[in-house]
Amino acid sequence: MSRPPVLIPHAPGTNRDAEAALAVTAAGGDPQIVAVNELRKQPAGLSDYGAVLLPGGFSYGDALGAGGRLALELRAWFGAELRQAARAGKPILGICNGFQTLVKSGLLGPRSFTLAANAGGRFECRWVTLRIEPDCKSSWLAPLGGSRIRCPVAHGEGRFAVAGSQAATELTKAGCVAFRYLASGTQGGAASNAAGVYPANPNGSVDDIAGMCDPTGAVVGLMPHPEDHIADWQRPSGPPGERGSALFEAFVDAAR
Repeated sequence: MSRPPVLIPHAPGTNRDAEAALAVTAAGGDPQIVAVNELRKQPAGLSDYGAVLLPGGFSYGDALGAGGRLALELRAWFGAELRQAARAGKPILGICNGFQTLVKSGLLGPRSFTLAANAGGRFECRWVTLRIEPDCKSSWLAPLGGSRIRCPVAHGEGRFAVAGSQAATELTKAGCVAFRYLASGTQGGAASNAAGVYPANPNGSVDDIAGMCDPTGAVVGLMPHPEDHIADWQRPSGPPGERGSALFEAFVDAAR
């Protein structure tokens, strides 16, 4: 079976593209890291690729806020192509800074939510447990609904915040919540947002939301780094399993 090409855009400051490429390769895809400026010169543009993966890092040094400048470029240079790709069901995945970029570009839908500074006021680098939400409307995530991923976070601005008291409930009802943080040792239940749940919810995200999908279900973003746990040797401790590899396999399968 041929390996579908997966575009990994690179901007100055991006530093997690190599890990993302390894995860795509292990899942059966053909990752192609392309500088954003070079991507503008490609006649066919995004149509050459079966999927798009925005990796983590600090694109443009977060000079305009986390993911801000890259979001402006995506919206100005590739906005129409990306929206058309999402409508056609082409999978688009953003991880950490890539998630921040998706949020600020508007590709995840109307801005009733944002990613703000961590509630603890400091950079968080630690392992967390995620649940892929069974009611998420993303078709390519659907086979994984209810499953868990153990992987690290590494961010200073990852707190999922909403505009208005009902916004998180409405996002859940719409099937746009894709990932939630779980308390350590839970068997399916989400960590409470009450005081004391840190570090299970490492940044104070409302309703333990760790990731989203857009209204089409094609565009998915999350703050944690599943690409950093695709093999057992990457795990510092704990039982085998709960790797991020299944997420990338679903992503690559959807790109075929």
